[in-house]
Parts: sequence; structure tokens; C-alpha cells
Amino acid sequence: MSVPVMPGARAGAQPGHVYLVGAGPGDPELLTLRGARLVGGADVVVFDNLVSPAIVALAPAAAERIYVGKKAADHTLPQDEINRLLVTLAQAGKRVVRLKGGDPFIFGRGGEEMEVLVEAGITVEVVPGVTAAAGIAAYAGIPLTHRDHAQSVIFTTGFLKNGALDLDWPMLARPGQTLVIYMGISRLAEICEQLIAHGLQADTPAGVIERGTTDAQRVVTADLATLTERAQAAGIRPPALTVVGGVVGLYPRLAWFAPQNAVDTPHPPHAGCAVVHPATPDDQR
Repeated sequence: MSVPVMPGARAGAQPGHVYLVGAGPGDPELLTLRGARLVGGADVVVFDNLVSPAIVALAPAAAERIYVGKKAADHTLPQDEINRLLVTLAQAGKRVVRLKGGDPFIFGRGGEEMEVLVEAGITVEVVPGVTAAAGIAAYAGIPLTHRDHAQSVIFTTGFLKNGALDLDWPMLARPGQTLVIYMGISRLAEICEQLIAHGLQADTPAGVIERGTTDAQRVVTADLATLTERAQAAGIRPPALTVVGGVVGLYPRLAWFAPQNAVDTPHPPHAGCAVVHPATPDDQR
């Protein structure tokens, strides 16, 4: 892959630096130009299980590739050890690219890693990525904001550090907004129950999107009262994103992406829209 150099582009990867690079939600073509250029000049690529192999393959043949992927209850390396690894590699004078699925600062633990690196005196650059909420919802044909349905959007997590799902349910259940829940499939029944209990109507449109932006993408839509049942019947598993709000009702009309394994068959693409078939990424969170 040839990466064009844009006017005013910053220098490539520098020795002794760490670059926290967002790899996007799955489709390797959603990687930014800056991210691709840094990967192409890295001495070491440290990547998690949210990153497409096609992106890791952009690294030079001589570059070291270190997998540090994390899934629920299955961590290749604990976070503290990942932090120490990044410091050690940078102190050895390496050009280190830390590839993180989505965006490093949105449920990517990039802030935690940067705190440790800055404390150790390491120079760090953050390269934003297309976060799962934006990328996956777009590929599902679900606009996160819409003047008729949602005037705000909230990102939250269904997997907290302490294991408890003690979220601000009254705030999350307010009408007129879109709620996007990362890492919530294992707690989907509880999430739907709590949203209904705190004020959302049981017939509020909701959906789950598995392996969004890839050819393995699957979309299940329903209402809050029946979403869990439908998702379980379809065998939806992580990685999957949950979207709640009136915008989900637009999915049947706006779905444009045509993956091979869809649960809900979207309408044919609108005239003039390209159908993209990106490569399936590595396993995700």
C-alpha cells in the first residue's frame, strides 16, 4: 500500500517515541493516512485483537510485531505489563507504534498508557482513529444524530473495571438522544431492563451490530423489550455494538453495506453508492 505524503505532513516515526494510533473499527481502509505512514516506518508494532491483520501487514518486514490482545477474562498481557513494555521499547530507542482498535482515547485505554509513558519521560503522539460508534453505525446505515430523532449522542461502556454495571441510568434513558454501548453484549438483558425501568419506552428501537464494517458484519434490530431475545436467537457474540434510539428505526431504509453474512437483509444500495467488502479483521473485544 502506497501512502501519499500530504502537503504540510509531519515527520514519520522517530526513534524513542511511542505513537498511539487508532486503527479504526475493522475495515483496514478506515485507517488514517497519518496512521498508515507511521506503521510503515515503525521498528515495533504493538497491537491488540481489535486491529485488522491488513493494517499490521503495513509494517516493514523487519519490524517486530507484538500481539497484546485482550478479551474478557483472557488477557495476553495485563495492562500494567503492556504499559511497561511500551516504556522499555521506547527507552531502547525504538520507533514504537501502539495500534489500538477504534480510537485510542475512546474506550481504548490510551489515556492510561499515555499517563505512564509521559511519567517515564517518553515522547508520545496520539493519532485519532474512527471510533466504533461512528464507523460501525455508519456501515449499518444508522445515523447517530438526526434532527427528527436524536439531538445528542452518548457513548458508554457495558463493561466496567469493577465488574458492576453501575451506570447513570436516568441520564442514559433520556428521550431524544442516541445511546451507543460498547462491550455490552454479555450484559444486554440487564442493560435493556434498566433502560426501560428508568424511563425509556419498551418499544424504543434498538439494535446490535456484530463485527461492524467487515464482511462478517451482522445486524439485528428490534425494540428494547425484545432485543435480547432476538440477539440470542441470532447467536450474536462479541465484538458487537449496541445502539438504542429512534435513529435505529432508519436502518431498513438506509442500510447500504452488503456483507456476506447479514442477519437482517438490508435493502439494495441506493443508486450511485459503492458496496465495499473489506477483509475480516482479527478477533475483537
